[in-house]
Amino acid sequence: MNSPPKTVIVTGASQGIGAGIVKAFLARGYDVVGTARSATKSKELSASEHLALIDGDIGRFETAQKVAELAIKKFRSIDAVVANAGIFFVKPFTEYTADDFRALVSTNLEGFIYIAQLAVKQMQAQKTGGSIVSITGALADNPIAGVPASLSMITKGGLNAAMRSLAMEYAKEHIRFNAVAPGVVDSTLHAKEPKDSLKKLTPMGTVSSVEEIASAVVYLTEARQITGEVLHVDGGAHIGKW
Repeated sequence: MNSPPKTVIVTGASQGIGAGIVKAFLARGYDVVGTARSATKSKELSASEHLALIDGDIGRFETAQKVAELAIKKFRSIDAVVANAGIFFVKPFTEYTADDFRALVSTNLEGFIYIAQLAVKQMQAQKTGGSIVSITGALADNPIAGVPASLSMITKGGLNAAMRSLAMEYAKEHIRFNAVAPGVVDSTLHAKEPKDSLKKLTPMGTVSSVEEIASAVVYLTEARQITGEVLHVDGGAHIGKW
């Protein structure tokens, strides 16, 4: 368990994987700041002594700043970040628009960069190390025919590369950077899709639960000797053809 309490920031926290990650950290005794565009209206989370919720677009620096300030003011530290906020959609490469690309970059990349920069600065001041985990995607390593996600994966693959670079940059300060790369997850993103079709997207023929993704995130957050790692939770999809 986590004693004395440490503080973790979770982005995209209002539902699905994000809400599951918040619950997992609360269960382990962490103080949590959860943010999303409508975090305070979440049907899965309620603010409490150990959970602060704040609304905003994490792709904007002003939002990241408010989130970091709230963590320090309410819980007095930033010890970990889970950059879960992300958007994902598929369409043929030639049909992606400039607006599509801007939206992907804003949420998936800027939504990581700004909060991570602020967290690293605070972790450096605290001199106690820290952890930053990003949620990426198995498709970045193993594209699937019939799932045209090229522009979405530009951002997710970019995050995987950034994790390795940042892990090396901050290793001496014990600030660790890792990523969890889910495959198909039983979450709101796939709520309207038939389960039998989703199962065909992994060699194990299974769909990951939100809790399994959250467990991987908690593991990497607490694994003090692991940095620069991309942990695939995808039923083996990243291995190759099946």
